[in-house]
Amino acid sequence: MRIAHITDLHFSASLFVQEYADNVERIIKAERPDLPVVTGDLTTEGYIHEFEAAKKYLDGLEVRDRLIVPGNHDSRNLGYTIFEELIGPRFPVHRGEGITVMGLDSTEPDIDDGHVGREHYGDIINNLSGPGIKVLALHHHLIPIPGTGRERQIPVDAGDLLGICKEVGVDIVLSGHKHLAWVWNLDGCHLITAATSTTRRLKGRSRPAMNMIDIVSGEVTVRMICTDDLHEETVMRGRLRYH
Repeated sequence: MRIAHITDLHFSASLFVQEYADNVERIIKAERPDLPVVTGDLTTEGYIHEFEAAKKYLDGLEVRDRLIVPGNHDSRNLGYTIFEELIGPRFPVHRGEGITVMGLDSTEPDIDDGHVGREHYGDIINNLSGPGIKVLALHHHLIPIPGTGRERQIPVDAGDLLGICKEVGVDIVLSGHKHLAWVWNLDGCHLITAATSTTRRLKGRSRPAMNMIDIVSGEVTVRMICTDDLHEETVMRGRLRYH
């Protein structure tokens, strides 16, 4: 299973770079992932013209399947309603051979803080209980990311979500939001945050990038591919605890 992890596109932002977006498209065509996962912030202010540009771009990737969740910028200005109209459900589920990927909307309208809500916990447990690889995808990170400043925006119910991850045996959690790549291994669950893929909204000398995640025989490899010059490096190899 190969997952292309893209995040924080920010269409119409002043720091959006079309060349980076073109390189994402080139990478996906070359790598042929089974499932691109986009962990939010397709837009900058949640306006309909931004969603239309993002949809046109994502449709142009010419992939069979994809899974997309909203970010905090997408939920501005009633953007969460436009997301559902043009992009799809805010809690999507992908079921493949031996894998289930569930997306969560961790946003709230017009604020940057994260929150999923206990009304969704049952669906998470129901969708991810059972055999196979289990992946959660959401915009907000569940554990602080070093080098990203004072922490204010972890979901207020992150502890409950981490508890569910342990209860049902989630293997991988994908997130964005902080525009900086990082990987945590928490008791065998790999929490993978990707950098912004298409903007210059960068921390220090970090690079715009996307992640390519390969899951084979219970092992996971994460390659970070920079979208400014296509430089690639392996940032993690590990074994999934539950397999």
